[in-house]
Amino acid sequence: MSQNRSAGDDGDAATSAMARVVERVEELVFDELEPGHELPSEGALAQDLGVSRLTVREGMRQLSARGLIEVHNGRKPVVASPNGKGVGDFFRNAIRRDPRALLDLLEVRQALEVHIAVLAARNASRASIGAMQSAIDEMRRNIETPAEFNEADVHFHELLAAATGNQLLTILIEELSDSQRSSRVQSVIGHELLGRRLDEVLEQHAKILDCVERRDESGAAAAMRSHLRSTEKDLAAALR
Repeated sequence: MSQNRSAGDDGDAATSAMARVVERVEELVFDELEPGHELPSEGALAQDLGVSRLTVREGMRQLSARGLIEVHNGRKPVVASPNGKGVGDFFRNAIRRDPRALLDLLEVRQALEVHIAVLAARNASRASIGAMQSAIDEMRRNIETPAEFNEADVHFHELLAAATGNQLLTILIEELSDSQRSSRVQSVIGHELLGRRLDEVLEQHAKILDCVERRDESGAAAAMRSHLRSTEKDLAAALR
């Protein structure tokens, strides 16, 4: 006597097929191919795994959303370079839902960037120090134009992370940059509400760089901690 397949059975089969696609592509991404290398075509993967091309396509969408592959119309997917796409999206969405999450983000930055300052003081090259000085010079040139000042500010923090030589820290700070731009806008508002000038922010960055250049690890940590405490006061004033 034949048995009828239930909708649940069909759903389980589809889930299993999708899992096979994701598992196989993860193997290719992590174990067999390098960033920039092409993945097999949808048709080849579908035939190899015994699933439909539609299942492969949906699996690719999931993997693209996780930042593991890059998908372009009319071309084979390629292995993506390491990135923190999911992290960046999470913080952007959290701040969009509740601007007060900027204060939570600042605590995350304190945990990361104080250590980043230490590593930069230990590892920064002359070229990276020069690049950070250029970012500070850009801040100084735009002291009267907050939007450009903020952009140079964010760039300084990206360069500081890159100066550590730690790729994962660099990726994290780069992915937080959009959220930091939102933070900087609010910080400037709070800064003005407290009757303070952007010159103070500029000098805080200059002090961090001075410590990095002198290889003063404890001084760099203290300077970054002081800078982020000042930022916290500005944000609290803006979000009050």
